Amino acid sequence: MSEGAAWLAGLLAAALVLANIVICVLALGVLPGNRKPSTAMAWLILILAVPYLGIVAFLLFGSTSVGRKRRAWQSEVNARVLEAVSGQQEDPPRSDGVRHNVDDLTRLNQRLGALPMAAGNSVELFPDYDGSIAAMCAEIEGAQRFVHVQFYISSWDDRTSDFFEAMAAAAERGVDVRFLFDHLGSRGIPGYKQFKERLDATKVRWAPMLPIAPLKGEVRRPDLRNHRKILVVDGRVGFMGSQNLIEPGYDKPKNHKAGREWVELMTRVTGPVVRQLNVVFATDWRAETLEDLTPTLEAVPPAPARRDAVRDVSCQVVPSGPGFVTENNLRLFNSMIYRARRRLSLTSPYFVPDESLLYAVTTAAQRGVDVELFVSAEADQFMVAHAQRSYYAALLEAGVRIWLYPSPFVLHAKHFTVDEDLAVIGSSNMDYRSFALNYEVVMMMTSSAVVRRMRAVQDEYRSLSTELTLEEWRSRGRGATYVDNVMRLTAALQ
Repeated sequence: MSEGAAWLAGLLAAALVLANIVICVLALGVLPGNRKPSTAMAWLILILAVPYLGIVAFLLFGSTSVGRKRRAWQSEVNARVLEAVSGQQEDPPRSDGVRHNVDDLTRLNQRLGALPMAAGNSVELFPDYDGSIAAMCAEIEGAQRFVHVQFYISSWDDRTSDFFEAMAAAAERGVDVRFLFDHLGSRGIPGYKQFKERLDATKVRWAPMLPIAPLKGEVRRPDLRNHRKILVVDGRVGFMGSQNLIEPGYDKPKNHKAGREWVELMTRVTGPVVRQLNVVFATDWRAETLEDLTPTLEAVPPAPARRDAVRDVSCQVVPSGPGFVTENNLRLFNSMIYRARRRLSLTSPYFVPDESLLYAVTTAAQRGVDVELFVSAEADQFMVAHAQRSYYAALLEAGVRIWLYPSPFVLHAKHFTVDEDLAVIGSSNMDYRSFALNYEVVMMMTSSAVVRRMRAVQDEYRSLSTELTLEEWRSRGRGATYVDNVMRLTAALQ
C-alpha cells in the first residue's frame, strides 16, 4: 500500500471512530427524552453495541409519529366528539342491586379518549367464530342507511364470503357501505390483489388504513398498524372484539396442515355505546379519505335488545393508538387491575407487559387476589412468544396462575374481568405493540351479568388448558432462557 493510500485509510478509520463516538454521545442525550426508561435503554444497548446498524434501525422504527396532519385531525375529532356526545345519558345507579363505583375510571377514560360512560346498552358475547360472522351478516342484510366496517386483517374467502356478499348487496340497494382494513396487515394474506379487485367490482367504498406509499407522501414508521375491529350498522347495532375478517386459519396452508385456528371473542351491542363505536370508525375514515362522517354520528333510537342479551349495561369505549400520547389502554388496564380485591382473570394472546403492568398484575397476586392468565401454549409469532415467556417466572413466583390453551389453536381473544362486575373486551393485547404502536379500541363494561357470561367463557378455556407450574418452568434449558431474554429486549424497541 502506498503512503498516500495508507494515510487515506487511516483518515477514514479515524473518521469512523469519531462518527461512532458522536452517535453514541448523541444517543445518550436524545433517546431518553419522552420514552420509557426500558425503551430508551433497549435502544441505547443496540446503538452502543452496533452503532451504524442501530442508528439505521432507530431512524426506521424509533418514532411512533403518524404525521402532523393525522395528529391535528385527532385533536380536532376529539373536540367534535365532546360536542356530539355532550347530551349522552350519564351512568345511573344499577337496577341489579350492585353499585358500580367506577367514577374515577370513567373520568380517566373520558379525559383520555373523550367518550363518556353510557348507560342502557345490551350486550351479547360470541365465542363462536362462524357464529359471530353469521350474526354480523344478518345485521348488514337488514341495513337501511349505512354500514361501517373496520377490520385489521380482511380477506374475501370461503368463510367470509357471505359477509362480503351482504356488504355488496347492501351497497347495491343504496346503503352507504364503507370499509376499512389495515394496509400492511391485510397485504400479507394470500390473494390480496384479487381481494381488492373483487372489492372494486362492488359499490362498497373502501380504503386501506395507514398505507405506505412514498410517492404519495405516505411515509411513516412501517410497523404502525390500525388493529381495530368494528362493525356499525345504521348507528343502532355494533360489533367489536378480537376477531379479524378472515377464516380462522388465516388462509395459510401451513396453518391448515397443522390444524391451527384462531379462537376469538366478539360482542354485539345496542344502545348509546354504538354511537361511540361509530365515532371511532368516523375518525379513522376521515383520516384515510378526508370525508367527514359527522352526519352519521347523530343519536338514533337503539335496536331492541334481543332475548339472550344482557340488558341495562353501562359501557364506555376507549380508543388508543399513536394518535394519542397517553397510552389510554395501558392506563385503563393498570387502573382496573389495582381495583381488584378478589379475582382477576386475564386473557391476552400476546402478554409482554411494561414495568407498570407487570407490577400491577404481580402486586394484585401478592395482595391475595386470585389472578389467572390465559395464553396459548403455542404462539404464532416467534419473537413475541419468547418475549412473553420471559415474564412467566416473575408471574408464577408472585402467585399468578398461568393456563396454556392447547396447541395447535391460537387463543387470540382479548378480554379480562375484575371481581364480580367489571369487564373489558376489545382489540388490545397486553403488550408494548398494542400500547404504543397499534390503533386499538376496547370497551369497559360494568355489569355482574356480563361478568358471569365472560366467566363462562373463561371456565371453558380453563377446562381445555393445562396449568403451567413454577417447578416445570424452572426446569427448562438455559438456551431457551437466553432466547427469551433476548426477545424481551427486542420487545422494548419501540
